[in-house]
Amino acid sequence: MDQTVELLMVFKQELEQCGSLQQLQDLRVKYLGKVGEVTNLLKGIKDLPADVRPVFGAKINSLRSELETLLADKSSTLKAKEMQLRLQNEQTDISLNSVADWGALHPITLIENKICEIMVSMGFEVLSGPEIETDYYNFKALNIPEDHPARDMQDTFYITDNILLRTQTSAMQARLMEKKKPPIKMICPGKVFRSDNDASHSPVFHQIEGLVVDKHITLCDLKGTLEYIASQLFDSKTKVRFRPSFFPFTEPSVEVDLTCSNCGGKGCSLCKGTGWIEVLGAGMVNPFVLDNCGIDSAKYNGFAFGMGVERLAMIKYGIPDIRLFYENDQRFIKQFGK
Repeated sequence: MDQTVELLMVFKQELEQCGSLQQLQDLRVKYLGKVGEVTNLLKGIKDLPADVRPVFGAKINSLRSELETLLADKSSTLKAKEMQLRLQNEQTDISLNSVADWGALHPITLIENKICEIMVSMGFEVLSGPEIETDYYNFKALNIPEDHPARDMQDTFYITDNILLRTQTSAMQARLMEKKKPPIKMICPGKVFRSDNDASHSPVFHQIEGLVVDKHITLCDLKGTLEYIASQLFDSKTKVRFRPSFFPFTEPSVEVDLTCSNCGGKGCSLCKGTGWIEVLGAGMVNPFVLDNCGIDSAKYNGFAFGMGVERLAMIKYGIPDIRLFYENDQRFIKQFGK
């Protein structure tokens, strides 16, 4: 019996000296392992008198239980101590730097915001429409039937025969005219999608479509509107020039040129020596479009225009490649307004 008391006393002394979980594991093996001290005591029971064996066996089992309890308590203490040590040594400072690295608005966002600001000051409302459109609103309602050659000019991403990624934000004009009767003054900025990709084209780009429908609207109203936009976006010396063109949803249709912002119309490499840069398409709303949308073309007329935001940003900021807008290079983006 004295062996168990002595063994427990020695165990407690060694347990007190354990400073790590590994040392504790070694102590466990020393006393409770297959060839440990407690196991050796159990093996010696067979040599005892028969009447002593049960009492000594119970004493050993009690010793084993006490050792396991002491080991478990010590393990919890050491684990808590090691965790506290790790928390102290592995601290990470997640506070912000004293000087924040401020970002900048993307040039496309800057141009889009500026144009919206200009148009709102002229009484236009800003609307948005779905990027996934039906063939009807993207084409048919705008006087572009299935066999129209204008469809060949737009490489369209079709989802089904009738559902597609919109190729122009003009679709929102048709949606609005079906629900709202004149007078109408609206613009619709947003992303559009076409299967095209090179230095001056992207499969995803941004447009702003404008629409005015009322009585007695003329090409002079259209030109005056575009001249005001150009003067606010570039400078007051910027001039606007119309050239005859063709678009299915306008009649007559015009290509719109601005005097080169780089040379002021004198001629340079940017404008290829002409002094003018083509920026957008426009025209008077085709009567068929008005009638398709439930507006009496005998009483009302209007004008529409569509401008590419990337195109305007490239001209204003002198950006040579449209792909720079989408590469997310922070050195490029940080050059613009904060």
